[in-house]
Amino acid sequence: GPVQTAPPPTTLPRGVGARQPAPQRPAPGAPRQLTAEERAARTRALEEQMREQRRREAEAQSISVRSAAEEARRKTEEEARKKAEEEAAAKAEAEAKARAETEAKARSEAEARQKSDDVEVTRRAKEAAERADARGRATGAPPATARPAAPGATAAERTLRLPRGEEEDEGRPTRRPGGAPGAPKRPVLAAAKKGLPDRSGRAGRVNVAAALTDEDERQRSISSIRRQRERERRQADAERLRAGDLKVVREVVIPEIITVQDLANRMAVRGADVIKQLMKLGVMATITQSLDADTAELVVTELGHRAKRVSESDVELGLEGSADEDAALVSRPPVVTVMGHVDHGKTSLLDALRATDVAAGEAGGITQHIGAYQVTLPSGSKITFIDTPGHEAFTAMRARGASVTDIVVLVVAADDGVMPQTIEAIRHAKAAHAPMIVAINKIDKPGVKPERVRTELLSHEVVVEAMGGETQDIEVSALKRMNLDRLEEAILLQAEVLDLKANPDRAAEGTVIESRLDRGRGPVATVLVQKGTLRQGDIVVAGSEWGRVRAMLDDKGRTVKDAGPSMPVEILGLSAVPGAGEPFVAVEDEGRAREISEFRQRKAREKAAAGQTAARGTLDQMLARIQAGEQKEVAVLVKADVQGSAEAIAATVLKLGNDEVKVRVLHSAVGQITESDIQLAKASDAVIVAFNVRATSQARDLATRDGVDIRYYSIIYDVANDIENLVKGKLAPKEREKFLGYAEIRKVFNITKTGKVAGCMVTEGVVKRGAGVRLLREGVVIHTGELSQLKRFKDDVREVARGFECGLSFAGFNDLAEGDMVECFETETVPA
Repeated sequence: GPVQTAPPPTTLPRGVGARQPAPQRPAPGAPRQLTAEERAARTRALEEQMREQRRREAEAQSISVRSAAEEARRKTEEEARKKAEEEAAAKAEAEAKARAETEAKARSEAEARQKSDDVEVTRRAKEAAERADARGRATGAPPATARPAAPGATAAERTLRLPRGEEEDEGRPTRRPGGAPGAPKRPVLAAAKKGLPDRSGRAGRVNVAAALTDEDERQRSISSIRRQRERERRQADAERLRAGDLKVVREVVIPEIITVQDLANRMAVRGADVIKQLMKLGVMATITQSLDADTAELVVTELGHRAKRVSESDVELGLEGSADEDAALVSRPPVVTVMGHVDHGKTSLLDALRATDVAAGEAGGITQHIGAYQVTLPSGSKITFIDTPGHEAFTAMRARGASVTDIVVLVVAADDGVMPQTIEAIRHAKAAHAPMIVAINKIDKPGVKPERVRTELLSHEVVVEAMGGETQDIEVSALKRMNLDRLEEAILLQAEVLDLKANPDRAAEGTVIESRLDRGRGPVATVLVQKGTLRQGDIVVAGSEWGRVRAMLDDKGRTVKDAGPSMPVEILGLSAVPGAGEPFVAVEDEGRAREISEFRQRKAREKAAAGQTAARGTLDQMLARIQAGEQKEVAVLVKADVQGSAEAIAATVLKLGNDEVKVRVLHSAVGQITESDIQLAKASDAVIVAFNVRATSQARDLATRDGVDIRYYSIIYDVANDIENLVKGKLAPKEREKFLGYAEIRKVFNITKTGKVAGCMVTEGVVKRGAGVRLLREGVVIHTGELSQLKRFKDDVREVARGFECGLSFAGFNDLAEGDMVECFETETVPA
């Protein structure tokens, strides 16, 4: 057919369509172009993957570092063990060689003595035989023949065969057969003298004693000579041994004061020798008397030993370990202290982080003592929190918290702003050189202005990031749990900047955060491990107390076997309650721990005695001031449930004194009020302040009889107010508490509509309906309220007397347990 040609291209006008080319559709199968959102998402995914890869590489590097350190430590221990084994083997070989040489020397000496004895015996026997032959030739008798000794016979067993007639001297009187002198000689002897054979078979026998006996003298036996030589050898050995003991020179450690007995023990000499030497120096001392270091050094030098003077404080040398090498350091969790003003939400924020409820158990809604907790985040990272009370009386406790912390979280309420204790917390954080993170709390409240908080912080030299500074600030709400993840990220970021590391493979060191006396478990201390690893069974020195760690519990009450750096634990087993804030360290043995503890206790007693002497002055001056009425004072005895509360109350009441009236704290301790406390208060006319503890029944009876005032508190504000009124002389209480009785919970029943009901036995006094009650658990108040029901069997009653059973239920409180005590009281009005 005809060939069809393509139509010529249409020519467009110049400039038309050149700027707007027709959109080209992608060919089938060609890759699709990514949008900007997809490229950003892919970039974020790649960055996340790279961060995860870097994190894994860091973890692998830390694991390899730990493995290398462990391998190096294992090789060092193996080399030390091999070296010790080689040294022990060399020592045993040397001892065996020395023993063998001693035995060979002894054998050679014995053989030499035996040989000399044999030569002597042979010589004497030969001389005796020659004398016998000479006498025989003179008398015409045949010569004596010596019979050879049997092979192997000793010198004492060798005998000579001589004529029988030579056994007696010619000048001796003859004996008759009956033994009387003058009798004719026996036929045997006569025959021997005539040279005739002796038919009796005994002719010519002479023993060694007879052979060695001379005509004019008798010789010593060989056994006697040997015994004498043996005695002489033993005496010489004893003298050498004594001389060797005297030559041992010991290095005697001499402290500043030492007793005569202890000095003698260190030199390994008798106490009488030391006393004799002292008498030569002109010092008359008994065995129990103490000597100063100069005198003891003279005695040691005179007795030939070396003296080494040490100071008492030398017991603490080397207590803290040496600096760690960089290769042994590994990352540790950060220690974060939460600070802020009263009621700004510190404990509530910590509860939100821990998903627990601590503040609900605190009387008055404030934290009464310090606590430490460890939080594990979903990412696996850990953060240790230290919660400090916000009340101004706990200033010293907050200062201790700042001294052990890495990061400070400053909690500021958005509605209140910067308050006095907030400023104080800023000062503590700056003094500790700890970086701060500002948590602006309560942002869920309507009308709050976080910018106001940031502006107020500027006047205290705290510049947040939003204002161009370096301090991180996070807006949070502990109640609504808002932005808690941002706060945790900020803490971890700050910890990464600080590069926190510690060596876990060393003796544990740390700080006592809190301590108390538990009636069932004894002294309990909350400690924060800062270096090394604390293990169950370690011997620790905490302040002036020491003990072996019997058990360790974490912040959730679980038993743990070891605690690494930045981990808070409760330890049991100390000898007494240590002071909060005191350092603790693990030592190698009990002797060292006891020595350090005794030294520190002695120093504390000396310091206390010096302070009391300086405060009292002389007795005459004190009596003159009292008689003149110049000095009035209010004496206070403080007993609390934990050491931190006792310390805070003591600091509070001491501030309340003035120029006219002085406040004196007689005693501050933890635990129940005992009879000795009542006696001390009575002798000093003091008021007993009981903070969350009660008095024993014997102490309460004694206080009632002696008129001692016991005041029970659970909030520190009330303590300050009452003591201040006492000081001002304005205290005229219109209401006074009257004790009614005690009831012990024997059984707890769960009633569907009523709740928990306690089956009780009234152990003392009476229990009345409508009266106030306190629930005591191990002597500590856990609830104060009113009775909602009081029943005897199924009937409601007004009161139940001692010795009867009853049923009790509390209004709005169900945490009842068997063994708890119910204290019943009523408040009476006293006219002013």
